[in-house]
Amino acid sequence: MDTKELLKKVRKIEIKTRRLSDHVFGGEYHSTFKGRGMTFSEVRQYQYGDDVRSIDWNVTARYNEPHIKVFEEERELTLMLMADISGSEFFGTDAQFKNEIITEIVATLAFSAMQNNDKVGIILFTDQIELFVPPKKGKSHILRIIRELLEFKPSSKKTDLSQALKYLSNVMKKKGHCFCAFRFYDTRV
Repeated sequence: MDTKELLKKVRKIEIKTRRLSDHVFGGEYHSTFKGRGMTFSEVRQYQYGDDVRSIDWNVTARYNEPHIKVFEEERELTLMLMADISGSEFFGTDAQFKNEIITEIVATLAFSAMQNNDKVGIILFTDQIELFVPPKKGKSHILRIIRELLEFKPSSKKTDLSQALKYLSNVMKKKGHCFCAFRFYDTRV
């Protein structure tokens, strides 16, 4: 697939899935509570422009320099996507192959996560881990994920979901969500 054709396909998927994520998933879990997040992250030295209300007076008294409490946003989640890219990827109907359907599902979930300021990562697997893209934020990162799904050539035609799930449990350090798109048929050995 040449670059021009690939970019055209990525743009088409982006337009189609962006509309889906805007209407179906948009604003699903915004908090009703206003103000800063409730999860404490760290204490750091006061810098010009910091909010005076966030000064930690106990630490300030201990070190004789102003320090502030830093909070993480409560709803910043990690979304890990797992896609089976084994030999069955070109299985499907006249209208669409399995790999195109998986790409659209992954893109819809990724754009939905982007709207909620969540990190998105992906694991492409067969009977081994073919590619791991670590979670990041941003539209360019999501477009990279879509591009990888469209042009990646797997080295194996078998499927082993247990291997992919073991790898996922090793790379996920924080809480997050995981979506797995595969064909529900494990072809180990």
